[in-house]
Amino acid sequence: MRSGGTPLSRQLYERFRSAIATGQLRPGDRLPSIRGLADELAMARGTVDAAYAMLAGEGYIVTRGQAGTIVSPELRDAVTLDDVAKFPARSTGRPGARGEPLLLQMGLPAVDLFPRKLWTHLIAREARRSSAADMMYPDPAGYEPLRQAIAAYLGSSRGIACDWRQVLVTNGFQGGLDLSLRILLRRGDRVWIEDPCFPPVRSALEMARAKLVAVPVDAEGMRVTEGVKQARRARIAVVTPSHQSPLGVSLSLPRRMALLRWADHADAYVIEDDYDSEFRFVGRPLPALKSLDRGQRVIYSGTFSKTLFPGLRLGYLVLPDRLLDTFIAMGAGQSSGLSTFSQRVAAGFMADGHFARHLKRMRKLYAARRAALAAALNTEFGGRIRVELQPGGMHLLLRFVGRVRDVRLAQLARADGFGAEPLSNRSVHHDCGQGLLVGFTNVAEADAPAIAKRLRRAIEPVTARRARTD
Repeated sequence: MRSGGTPLSRQLYERFRSAIATGQLRPGDRLPSIRGLADELAMARGTVDAAYAMLAGEGYIVTRGQAGTIVSPELRDAVTLDDVAKFPARSTGRPGARGEPLLLQMGLPAVDLFPRKLWTHLIAREARRSSAADMMYPDPAGYEPLRQAIAAYLGSSRGIACDWRQVLVTNGFQGGLDLSLRILLRRGDRVWIEDPCFPPVRSALEMARAKLVAVPVDAEGMRVTEGVKQARRARIAVVTPSHQSPLGVSLSLPRRMALLRWADHADAYVIEDDYDSEFRFVGRPLPALKSLDRGQRVIYSGTFSKTLFPGLRLGYLVLPDRLLDTFIAMGAGQSSGLSTFSQRVAAGFMADGHFARHLKRMRKLYAARRAALAAALNTEFGGRIRVELQPGGMHLLLRFVGRVRDVRLAQLARADGFGAEPLSNRSVHHDCGQGLLVGFTNVAEADAPAIAKRLRRAIEPVTARRARTD
């Protein structure tokens, strides 16, 4: 099982999924306990737990208290591999990533209103400008005008004073994270991770053989003092300070300062995932943690996946000076750089002022779509739901009244074409409660009432029953 570049949790998930699909495991069959299977396979319990969470999220297994974990009795006996392939599992938290967006899918910008005509014009312009030099190997640090445009943007909008030479263009957020872990971590190093967290971060850390230190999150963000108590000498902390993923809270200023002091004293680094900070609907966007970084301990990670579109596969890191040469050399060794052409188009989009105008338009649009969907959900569900509205972000957290299992709700919603995700699957060790995570960016205001009604009907078999019994 320990082969290739696939995370162990994913490999284990695929093995169980195949066994269920081929009939080796039948509906009602009992699975080993997490502790027992982890001991048997010499794996971390968290790895097995993550695999079971993926299976539960897709409806393949259910937990029955003292009766243990079993293959879902609701699965049809005649399930085949071909049937399963029609509905591929997506453990990365990006359902529908290769097709049309699912209803309420998280993590996507408003693809219906992206300026495609303008983007196509820029593509044609760059194609006409191409020269023989553009056909050579790209700069492993990224296209210089794009790095300059990113540095200028971060200085004005995120409060980050950096030289453009500190900016490294990466293959999306994941590419930057993987490169950082490859350089900074040794097997067995301890890493602080928010609890609950963004699943791809957890998977990347498991793949890097790091020891996860799950630091709980409350209304002020990561509880830094808890991280110090658990692992004062951790090597890295991965945080989402502007808009915690998935709870949406912001890391308070005292905790930001405490986090930076810890990194200084521990000779550690903080990876700041600033994934959707541009979209704040109450006041101005918060300054980045990196803007407070006097000791050069923060590696700032940004992406165009949320501001432009994920298919662009462009992200960037802002690095401390002492790490820059190492990152560029390692990046060059891994991929010899990214396509220059897409970087040139993105650079032109920024340099011509389109990027700033696009963000301004999207902020206004998202504020309206967010309000419309929240109002429609409250109208449709009434007192059975609490919509948690944080100051910013691209998703809503729906809390349901009563003992409602969010994994089951997500399963029912997915069966009706929704991309809603269960909150409980984001926890590492600490209970973050039950709830559904839903995106609002691709829900037009006029469509919000109908979509809210469809969601209610999809999950009503559970919510209505719970409402009667509680």
